[in-house]
Amino acid sequence: MRKTSTSGSKRKKNRPKTKLGIPDLEHSKAAVLRSLASPDSRRGYQHAIDEFVAWYCSEPRLAFNKTVVLRYRFYLEERGLAPGTINVRMAAVRRLAYEAADSGLLSPELAAGIHRVKGVRKLGSRLGNWLTANEASAFWQSPDGRTLTGKRNRAMLAILLGCGLRRRELAELTFDSLQRREERWAIVDLVGKGRHIRTVPVPNWVKETLDEWLAAADIRDGPLFRCVCRAGKLWGHGISEKTVWHVVKKAAMSLHIPRLAPHDLRRSCARLCHDAGGELEQIQFLLGHVSVQTTERYIGCKQHLRIAVNDRLGIELG
Repeated sequence: MRKTSTSGSKRKKNRPKTKLGIPDLEHSKAAVLRSLASPDSRRGYQHAIDEFVAWYCSEPRLAFNKTVVLRYRFYLEERGLAPGTINVRMAAVRRLAYEAADSGLLSPELAAGIHRVKGVRKLGSRLGNWLTANEASAFWQSPDGRTLTGKRNRAMLAILLGCGLRRRELAELTFDSLQRREERWAIVDLVGKGRHIRTVPVPNWVKETLDEWLAAADIRDGPLFRCVCRAGKLWGHGISEKTVWHVVKKAAMSLHIPRLAPHDLRRSCARLCHDAGGELEQIQFLLGHVSVQTTERYIGCKQHLRIAVNDRLGIELG
């Protein structure tokens, strides 16, 4: 009888759970983050999973199943989040359930039910934020070029606008990444989102602005951009993505441009290239997009607001 009781308790102990505790959730989250190659994806998924775990643990004795995940989606909708944001959060929860089931912490049936929870349907598309050519020119020249910090900020903004880099790509640029290829300067073998490798041409005006910063800072190797203290001297080794964000926000405030993010400079680069007659395929190569449809969204070529179709209907006054 004792042997039967022992074997029964072992089967009960090995049975997958329906309610996951903090250690189980943290173990599954670590497995999710290890499976992601992109630092951007890891950062986004970590934030999404942390938010779900906080909500999940705020409700006592909740089972981790389809019904609970549906409740979480309704909770996100009630917060007024955008459909794209909600769908990213739901993808992170599904990945969490998959890893929990793969580790034997959650039953495969519950994980399969969670995977069947659909995201929110996206209706239409949001309008992007682009700078005109005049705005972009004033934007990158807005920092004071007489100071070391101003020279650095000008070079950073010039690369963002002229080369269409992401802020992480800019922060990780090194001196050796700038090379001469086909009689011009280029950022060679840049590792972008999803570990996609591309080579980015550097316009002459961007290279001249960058050279001013490198000469003033006496940078000959290592990271291209460094922190500058209040005394006007370099310190540390490289910059963070947050530094790039602050530089863009400061320039936007000086020109009274609201709600401008670093990624909007990447969009502006795409549209300015298109307006200058650049081929869509070459803009796709420049930005490192896998799909040309993504490049089209960056350009915003499907809807023209500058010359709108309803400007001259023949019914206006005069």
